[in-house]
Amino acid sequence: MLLYYITDRTAFPGDERTRRIRLLDKIAEAASQGVDYVQLREKDLSPRDLESLAREAMQIIGKKRKLTTALLINSRTDVAIATAANGVHLQSNDVSPQEVRAAWRGSCREGAPAREIQPRSPLIAISCHSAEEVSKAASNQATLAVFAPVFEKQAAQPTGLEALRQACQAKIPVLALGGVTLQNAQSCLQAGAAGIAAIRLFQENNIATVVRQLRPERA
Repeated sequence: MLLYYITDRTAFPGDERTRRIRLLDKIAEAASQGVDYVQLREKDLSPRDLESLAREAMQIIGKKRKLTTALLINSRTDVAIATAANGVHLQSNDVSPQEVRAAWRGSCREGAPAREIQPRSPLIAISCHSAEEVSKAASNQATLAVFAPVFEKQAAQPTGLEALRQACQAKIPVLALGGVTLQNAQSCLQAGAAGIAAIRLFQENNIATVVRQLRPERA
């Protein structure tokens, strides 16, 4: 089961400094427990502040990980390149995977010292809301699709497990997002999902406990 933690520091109590510390602690916790992907989804931050946060997150992941944890930056290819992150998470109406790869290749050719540890091939996740969007992501050679909302989302109608099952027919790993809990995660796998993505499931719980329950074979 692939696990994908999506960050939201605004959900933590306290001032901005406290929230930032709490978020970085959660990223460290996720990396130490072998969560596969962490998406830095802090859309309200300026590019400069997002880059600063991403650099700290990369340092933490490099020190804490047991398994390979990849950091993806939401929509900002420039920030991902500047911080040597592993890739990006794109919205369905975002730039194309081809544009991301072109920017990535261009940064490698520049030969700047900061690029020496830059992954040569970016991981690209795409938010999808229909089987057609998942098929498009697959044809554009995205790394994976995050399909939502399966169970719930504010002001959005849940797609349900049957829609997830149809989306998982595409030749690309599909992760389920939207109201996923410890109780319903297995139903997503039974529908064909390669794993789950979540904000609250990881941020509001002890990640070690979550991983242990979702991956009992590794416990």
